[in-house]
Amino acid sequence: MRILARLSLTVGAMNEARVPAETTTFMTDFLRQCGGYGVIDGGLATELERHGADLNDPLWSAKCLVSSPHIVRRVHLDYLDAGANIITTASYQATIQGFEAKGFSRDESEELLRKSVEIALEAREIYLERCTKDSWDWTASERGSTRPILVAASVGSYGAYLADGSEYSGKYGDSVSLETLKDFHRRRVQILAMAGADLIAFETIPNKLEAQAYAELLDEEGIEIPAWFSFNSKDGINVVSGDSITDCASIADASKRVVAVGINCTPPRYIHGLISSIREVTNKPILIYPNSGETYDGETKQWLKSDGMTGEDFVSYVSKWKEAGASLFGGCCRTTPNTIQGIAKALSSKAF
Repeated sequence: MRILARLSLTVGAMNEARVPAETTTFMTDFLRQCGGYGVIDGGLATELERHGADLNDPLWSAKCLVSSPHIVRRVHLDYLDAGANIITTASYQATIQGFEAKGFSRDESEELLRKSVEIALEAREIYLERCTKDSWDWTASERGSTRPILVAASVGSYGAYLADGSEYSGKYGDSVSLETLKDFHRRRVQILAMAGADLIAFETIPNKLEAQAYAELLDEEGIEIPAWFSFNSKDGINVVSGDSITDCASIADASKRVVAVGINCTPPRYIHGLISSIREVTNKPILIYPNSGETYDGETKQWLKSDGMTGEDFVSYVSKWKEAGASLFGGCCRTTPNTIQGIAKALSSKAF
């Protein structure tokens, strides 16, 4: 039981760091225990579909919380086996409003949000128990056998709930105000914060307005677990709405509850420049988890081939991204456990 005990103590130490005024130490302590860097998991929907899930639904990956939670658990385990230090829950497109539109009651909708965290926690427990049972035949490095593992509760943007592609444009219209966004996200964030996750991952943030809404919600609700802000870009200079990435990152930097800031669901070819821009306005850890390099068409809901880097190619760029200032690395849409395994190996290489 020594391996499990060490892992449990590590996670416990992370939980003890949940002091709002001092949350910046949470991620730095975590990274120190990881050896200086951390590995985030990869695409969830990609793997759910590979295992047979039909995600042609406004709920997208959150549909599996209802129809096939066992597949969600399996994908979490696949990423842990691949070397991930952080697994993100299947709650990116899970909203109370979205569940209610499908006929679920308010109580049922809130329970499904909690379930997304419970499944990830179960996967972590299964993985740790497996490490213990297989410890006599454990072939991973010492770092692999004792690495800390966190569960991040995923929060997708308002545009993700709309399921109309606006998460990739950030254009919500004049009727959507700061208060509209706070009211939309408020109960969802409350539930996820109390469900047992180690942190909240605000992902694919498309504009400055929504980042500000998240930052104010964290303060207004007294959220005690840490959070990260992750934006998306399609030009390597601004977030998808056209707002400056430095302006957006500054909002994250100003929040004591935000422990890391970065980029996700963005073509790999833009990552290096974005890291440099973010580094100009914050000393907080920078996280990056690009998509495969393909481009998503919000109208046709299809991924289109691109001339840029592919998911396989960007693993070779991890060392350059780390040199630029990033310390958390993973993948987003269309990346797989093989991608994450490649990133983990690249980061653990003695030549790195």
